[in-house]
Amino acid sequence: MHIKDIDLNLLRLFDAVYRTRNVSRAADLLDLTQPAASQALTRLRLLIKDPLFVRAGGGVQPTPKADRLANAVRSALGLLEEALNESALFDPLRSHKVFRIHMSDIGEGRFLPDLMVALQHQAPGVRLETLPVPRHEIPQRLDSGAIDFAFGFLPTVKDTQRVQLLQDRYVVLLRAGHPFAAARRSGPVLLSALRQLEFVAVRAHSDTLRILEMQQLQDRIRLTTEHFMVLPAIVRATDLAVVMPRNIARTFAADGGYTLIEPALPLRDFTVSLHWSRRFESDPGNQWMRGLIERLFKA
Repeated sequence: MHIKDIDLNLLRLFDAVYRTRNVSRAADLLDLTQPAASQALTRLRLLIKDPLFVRAGGGVQPTPKADRLANAVRSALGLLEEALNESALFDPLRSHKVFRIHMSDIGEGRFLPDLMVALQHQAPGVRLETLPVPRHEIPQRLDSGAIDFAFGFLPTVKDTQRVQLLQDRYVVLLRAGHPFAAARRSGPVLLSALRQLEFVAVRAHSDTLRILEMQQLQDRIRLTTEHFMVLPAIVRATDLAVVMPRNIARTFAADGGYTLIEPALPLRDFTVSLHWSRRFESDPGNQWMRGLIERLFKA
């Protein structure tokens, strides 16, 4: 006999008969007629090549072979039922699921503090891992389950499910008291005056580099770094300027030591979206996390 020959319903019947010691009661538990249960039990006996149950005192008693099978069958059915129920339900208070999210270091600074506070209260066992992924690989990684979500301004990412979270705009961040900010300029005059500044840029954030190139300011870049989070300290200590999202820049400015200017930069307006795979659209954990993120960040 091979496992491929066994019908799962035959194992369910075996377990019910073993527990009740009665074919009629087992049939009732499984919503079967007595003849259907008897026929199924005959099929199982032929496959196992053992009587499995013998008549005894108004019911049946298991054979030694049935006794040896009983624990394994019950365990297998229990594991399967647990797995099926787990896929249908997500209990954030009890879950220890790990969510993997593509997010830039700018995104980490903007979203992770509020998200972790919410998880601490609503899903204390849930863990997050942020994984920077090349943009062209994001759809494939989402479909494979290597990552669960992708956060950010990702206009080149196609073939994903998505929801827009917020609108943002690129601005220029300077240290407080910077002489450039003292002059009152606006419109084309302000845009042209940017050549007076020297900039620090982040290699990984191609959008800000492209803005500087479109303004023909690439020759004004004095420092290029790998990571965004070092930029505020550099800007505060020098006369260098940085192009960054307004939401983040306002956070720094609110703590003092910085000033913002908002020239009409090309491509300055952008949308931050949450991306996921259609394959996991109905996954309860995925649905719960999407809902939490939307409640926290959707404008």
